[in-house]
Amino acid sequence: MTASPITLLTTAAALAALTTIAHAEAGTPWMLSPDMGYGYTRDGRTLAFKMGTSNAKELFKGAKKVPRETLFFLGANGQLYMRSGPFLEGDGSFKFGADQ
Repeated sequence: MTASPITLLTTAAALAALTTIAHAEAGTPWMLSPDMGYGYTRDGRTLAFKMGTSNAKELFKGAKKVPRETLFFLGANGQLYMRSGPFLEGDGSFKFGADQ
């Protein structure tokens, strides 16, 4: 018995959707680079800049380390927020993931 092309396409689409959902739930690492600066402007834009070392002393003045277990997210109002505290469940899944 052979499967019809429609059945094969439907199965492939369902598998792709499940793979995408599983990947999204696992999280994706940020690709931050030590020679780049990442900014959030006063008008809400996010920008990336190539950085130099000539004024590194000034750069670190007033800088603070980001604590581990810090989550950054955009609210419904477009404002960038951060929340310190656990954001992963014991099994490694995202605590605030998509509604079931």
